[in-house]
Amino acid sequence: MKKVQRFAGAIVLLLAAVSAVWAQQPSQQSSTRTDPPVNFNDIAILRWYQSNQEISFAVGSAPYGLAFDGTSMWIANGGDNTVTKMRASDGAVLGTFAVGAQPRGVAFDGANIWVANYADNTVTKLRASDGAVLGTITVGTHPIGTAYCGKYIWITNSGSNTLDQLQVSNGKILGTYTMGTSPFGVAFDGNDIWVANTGSNNVTKFRGSKVLGTFPVGNAPVGVAFDGTNLWVTNSGGNTVTKLRPSDGTVLGTFNVGTQPYGVASDGVNIWVANAGSNNVTELRPSDGKVLGTFAVGSNPYGAAFDGANIWVTNSGSNSVSKR
Repeated sequence: MKKVQRFAGAIVLLLAAVSAVWAQQPSQQSSTRTDPPVNFNDIAILRWYQSNQEISFAVGSAPYGLAFDGTSMWIANGGDNTVTKMRASDGAVLGTFAVGAQPRGVAFDGANIWVANYADNTVTKLRASDGAVLGTITVGTHPIGTAYCGKYIWITNSGSNTLDQLQVSNGKILGTYTMGTSPFGVAFDGNDIWVANTGSNNVTKFRGSKVLGTFPVGNAPVGVAFDGTNLWVTNSGGNTVTKLRPSDGTVLGTFNVGTQPYGVASDGVNIWVANAGSNNVTELRPSDGKVLGTFAVGSNPYGAAFDGANIWVTNSGSNSVSKR
């Protein structure tokens, strides 16, 4: 559907361009015009490029993390202490709901939305169907990353260097575990939890209640995502992403992306990286890390998520989300 819409958009714009060019051509009554000949191939290429850009939607102030619930995107607005529920198909805002102070990470557990509130050391649980607040749970200091493993909610506490394990039914903390320095992003690979430790330049592999290993990556890692086979970590201080084998933490490659990469997501085929410092997203081929494209988005993109058809990016500096 996305390709069809883009193709249709390209045709409309092409016809408009051709009409505009013909309108500028000399009529039979005039012999003084000396316009250059029309290059229809150049027009087609130009119009296809313009129609292939992302769509942006306004949300709250300073959007950060986001998650997909199967129908809608949930965006944490760090500047106004809310989350926006947005219909993924057309960007319609379905609701804006108050949470804690400076919300950052967002996760979906199959029925509920969990939001890490960085400034007041809490997590808000909301019912995904209507945004009703079902609970507010006190966790560690400066919670920022959220993930669901199919059984528990996991929260990284960047200020206390810990990982909290929460029971889904009532938010009860079942365990608090020491990670590296300033743990940030967190992801589940089907077996284990992985945490990016920004201050110690490594990632922690965790299962049950035990640390299974700590593996070096690039400078200031923040985002982590699993593509079904390997893990991808954004190194915000080195402008790179690291590809890791989950079985043993072996580094399979380190690849250059944009400036200050933060969010990372897989679309099931390729890897997408939100570059907060260069206001764009990078598309990578997972087999070898080859850059397949770099696309402009809004200002200071941080979060990245996939909705089954499109990649979404939060633009913190322009109070918007981009869909492409």
